[in-house]
Amino acid sequence: MSIRGRESIKVLHHKMTFDQDNDVYFSSIPQTENPELKSRMFKCRNIDVIVYITVIIFGIGSWVDINGLWVELPVMITEGLPEGWNLPSYLSIIIQIANIGPLFVTIIHLCAPGKLSNKLVTYVILGVGSLACLFLAFYWKTTAYVAGENRSVVLLVLQFFLALVDCTTSVVFLPFMVKFKSEYMTAYFIGEGMSGMLPSLVALGQGSGSVSCVNVSSTNTTTNITTYHVFPKSNPPNFPVRDFFFFLFAMVLSSGIAFTLMNYVPYYKEEYASDDDDEEESSEDDKFQSSYELTNGENSGRITFSDPATIGLSTSKLVKKGRKRQNVDISGTSDNEVTTIKEIQPISKSQYAYFLILTAFLNSLTNSILPSIQTFSCMPYGISAYHLTAALFNISNPVACFIAMFHSASSSIFISFLSFLGSVTAAIILYTAAASPTPLLVGTQAGEALIVTVWVLGGLLLTYSKVAIATIFRSHGQRALMWIGVMQQVGSFFGAVLFYLLINVWVMFKSAPYCSS
Repeated sequence: MSIRGRESIKVLHHKMTFDQDNDVYFSSIPQTENPELKSRMFKCRNIDVIVYITVIIFGIGSWVDINGLWVELPVMITEGLPEGWNLPSYLSIIIQIANIGPLFVTIIHLCAPGKLSNKLVTYVILGVGSLACLFLAFYWKTTAYVAGENRSVVLLVLQFFLALVDCTTSVVFLPFMVKFKSEYMTAYFIGEGMSGMLPSLVALGQGSGSVSCVNVSSTNTTTNITTYHVFPKSNPPNFPVRDFFFFLFAMVLSSGIAFTLMNYVPYYKEEYASDDDDEEESSEDDKFQSSYELTNGENSGRITFSDPATIGLSTSKLVKKGRKRQNVDISGTSDNEVTTIKEIQPISKSQYAYFLILTAFLNSLTNSILPSIQTFSCMPYGISAYHLTAALFNISNPVACFIAMFHSASSSIFISFLSFLGSVTAAIILYTAAASPTPLLVGTQAGEALIVTVWVLGGLLLTYSKVAIATIFRSHGQRALMWIGVMQQVGSFFGAVLFYLLINVWVMFKSAPYCSS
């Protein structure tokens, strides 16, 4: 019997008294309440607010450090790192290499099931992530000569470990959340979205600083000739890069503390999924029947699925409930469940392939191409425009996901239209990067407003299109979602490799000096 069931029996246990005059028994509820139940004063419907907030903090640790590194790049680049404007392209290719982390974990799970502890892996990656942030706070500017050039060795190496940590969270954090009630999965995704929003808000408060041009004179003592040179001088932001990395360290450490509480504190274990929920979640989608009948009195309607594997995750729960009771009364079915069934429509093979190719293309833009050329696109308009763009573009991702929670496009025509508009904004961004250091409207306030608007609008359109496609594929089973994940990585990888070559090998994009002598 579960703990919750035993406590209910304790609370509802009756005291029996006997009235000799009337020859009857009377029962009464004891006046004392269970102290453990009384302490759960933060209960709201089916969730505990404290547990919900803890799950959000845990989710923040998924991508907060690498997202924070991206939004801090505008300030770091003005500090004179040797890679200069090419630095984002290095970071993009390193992130793709870091995918060996989740690949390694997945292979171990497949080859030796049960041999690798997800709890141990989680502690290792959170520990590595927090230490990497701490070391970056002190050594991010340290350089060394490699292959005849001065490079930011410490920054690039530690950034690899940050990317390794964040990529691996995708295959260990979500499986851990299965322990909790389904309502807490939303809290995890809220935290994952905040992992990009929080660093961006802190970066906005930090400010971008500025670069000013300073005249420096030098006199040759032999010839007594004085020459003048103009050098850029970085004016510091509201607080230094070191403090920003301390903030990232605190966030990752907080995620580790939240994970410990969720694992070992009995208060949190009370919110674990019940045995019935565990059995329901462990069933495989492909074991379901290919058709399911909903009956309402004498009239019945049949909903037929073309392939058992295409039954959606939400619908499968309804099917499993239906198996326990052969006749399901539609009048007793929630509107969400009925709506979910109506929204599941089979898609043709051509649409299936089209969405997969579109997913690869969209992810190559958002995850690799646009971040790689962000400096070339924004820096000609000023460091403030670059800083604002980096922060707001990072915020546009969770905002688009939030919009998709309330209304997700299901029409392939509408998704294609949104993807086209997003691609147009990406083309404008690509033009500004290719035209660097003198793109359209450079040196004007209109140009600054234009570049920020185009980046934010592009982030919203492209991210929303990705989420809409993933939502459609979610209703077609785990295999469909697996292919979505594969195409996301394929698109991101090829985009990162291509633009690393364009920027660093073939030198197709040009940066401009901060000051001209």
